[in-house]
Formats: sequence, structure tokens, C-alpha cells
Amino acid sequence: MAFNFTMPARTIIGEGAFDTSLPFIKEMGVKALIVTGKIITKTGLPSVIQKKLSDIGIGSVVFNDLPGEPDDRMIMSAVDAYRNESCDFVIGLGGGTPLDTAKAVAAMSVLDGNLIDYAGKEMKGKFPPLVLIPTTAGTGSEATKFFVYTDTKTDAKLLMRGDGLLPDLAVVDYNYTVSAPQGITVATGMDALTHAVEAYTSRKANAVTDFYCLDAIERIFKMLPVAAKDGSNKEARESLAVAAYEAGVAINNSSVTIVHGMSRPIGALFHVPHGISNAMLITECLRFALDGAKSRFAEIARRIGYASSSDSGDDAGEKFIIALEEFTRKLEIPSLREYGIDLAKFEMMESKMAKDAIASGSPSNTRKKVTEADILSIYDKLRQK
Repeated sequence: MAFNFTMPARTIIGEGAFDTSLPFIKEMGVKALIVTGKIITKTGLPSVIQKKLSDIGIGSVVFNDLPGEPDDRMIMSAVDAYRNESCDFVIGLGGGTPLDTAKAVAAMSVLDGNLIDYAGKEMKGKFPPLVLIPTTAGTGSEATKFFVYTDTKTDAKLLMRGDGLLPDLAVVDYNYTVSAPQGITVATGMDALTHAVEAYTSRKANAVTDFYCLDAIERIFKMLPVAAKDGSNKEARESLAVAAYEAGVAINNSSVTIVHGMSRPIGALFHVPHGISNAMLITECLRFALDGAKSRFAEIARRIGYASSSDSGDDAGEKFIIALEEFTRKLEIPSLREYGIDLAKFEMMESKMAKDAIASGSPSNTRKKVTEADILSIYDKLRQK
């Protein structure tokens, strides 16, 4: 069966990638809105970017009023800044929040109405040029046609999509990730791992995404514990930056499954960082999904060295779940209780979260039927850990 495969129009990866990208950026416009975060601003990186832009005759203004993960108010505030400053293209610089916000700004600077009007629809339009520069190795947003935001009226975390949200240019330099602290390194790395495993076991997987997924999974299992222990290890940082991009390309074309469907409501209602909520869920969700894609989970186990060719598909698949449990334990992923979530409130909200998870569409990509009852069962297991 034929499949559609999309990627950023251009990607530049490696040390010094931004300098290499300048001739392409010069063609995009005369003034950029740089969407970033306050922590990134304190590192001085936005100022460095602005100086390099100025040297080639491009003006810029920084918008960094991003107090948390994207919501509709934050996004429209950035859209106002884009318009008021007469910008003509957008640069996203940072982790998932700035990159997703940059995509939303590019779209809503052109589209009429409110963000919620486009939920469940393809976002289309003549959007301004978009450059995405990740400073974490995890979200893969620099490679996808999606962004996620929270609608403040409904407390729902919504996945928005459109080919026009793919960046014109993705700039991936692992040096920008070296300053990420251990907590962010682990959270974003687990996000990338979730992307890669879900995309590989999704109903929509194809031969090309399989290649990206398996390489990303192998890199993350090998290098995330190294980077978590020693953030200055450039080999680990470089490998994880590549893995995050690969996993982003994979979900762009294959999609996520049950983990992300269940993770978004936790993030929206309890403000848990996306990578951490994925990491809390991943073992139980994939244990549930295992019997729908045994051969694929078995192949992952063999690829990361936890199973051999002599292991049966059942045994190898189980070994992957065991490996995943050991991996999350080594990285000290917290339980809901350890994170400090109000468990009584969590139980009270489980029904809404299950409905929101199913409504997102992601669980339907799992190679096994997923019902609200299944999701409630997994939330219960999570709460009781």
C-alpha cells in the first residue's frame, strides 16, 4: 500500500548548523519573531542568534513570555507581538513549548478565528516562513506537522495538525542541548523514546519510519543514561539530538498511539511535563499493547540487545517490557505519588481523562482495540503505584 512521507523542507544537522543555515534564513524575510523561553533567554543564546541575524541584515524581536506548556492565551499573545512588531517570519528556539508555540504563531498570524476552531481539521494557509531550532533532544517538534496546546476553557490538551506547520528549515546543533539540566534531559529523552516506540508499533508504521524508529530507540537506550549522568558528554548529546529528530520524523509519518493519548490529559489537568507523563505511562501502556504487536516489540528487544534471534516472539517482546522497566527505574522516573499529584483528584478525573484520550484519536493507532475501560484500568494501575 502506498504511503505519504513528509519532512521539513530543509534540515541542517551538526556543529555550527546555525551558521550554515544563515544563507537560507536570509531569503525568508526582513524581521523575525524569535519565540523562546525565559531560561533560554538567560543563557544568552537568543542574543547570539539576534547578532548573527543582524550581521546579514535581518531584524528580530524576542518573545519569551512562555510561563508553561502552550495554551491559547499564550499563543495569541505571541501572535499579537508578531503583528505589532511587523514581523514577516518566525523562529522557534528552545524545547517543545517554544517550537510548538512558533508553529501556532505562524498559523494564527494568517488564519481567522480562534485556535479551537481548527481542532480536528487540517490547518491550511499561506503561513509565513518558519525556522525551528531545538535546544532539547526530545520533542522532535522541529520535524513534525503537529503542535499541542491546552484550551483554557475546557482544560483539554489538543493536537493540531497541518502540512503547513512543517518548518521551512530545521536547525539541529547538539551543542545547544549541552546546558539542559538532568531533569529536562531525562524528560525530553523519554519523550523521544516514546515517539520512536509508538511510531514503530503504530498501525500506520511503514518501511521508512521503521528505519528511523529502530535507530532512534537504539541511540536512546544507549545514550540517555550517559547524558543524564554527564550532560557535558558530547557524543551522547549528539546521538540524542539525532535520535529526537529521527523520532520526530517517524511520528510525523506514522503517528503516536496509546501512551500519548493518555499522557496529554495528565499534562493538561495536572501540569506534569509531557516527557515525564509519557515516562510514567510508557511501561503499563506498552504492556497492554504488547499482544497486538508481539513481533515488533520483539524486534526492538533484539535491536537494543535484550533478546537474541533464538528468543521466541513472545519471550523477546516480554524482554522489551522488562528492559523498559529497568530503564525507567535507572532514570528515576517518578510515580504519580512521588511526583506529588493529588491521587484523590486524579481518581476523580480519570473518567474525563479517558474520554479525552479516546477523543484524541491516538489510541486508535495502537495495533489492538483500545476502549475507555482499558484506559481507565491503566490509569488505575498508575495511581496505585
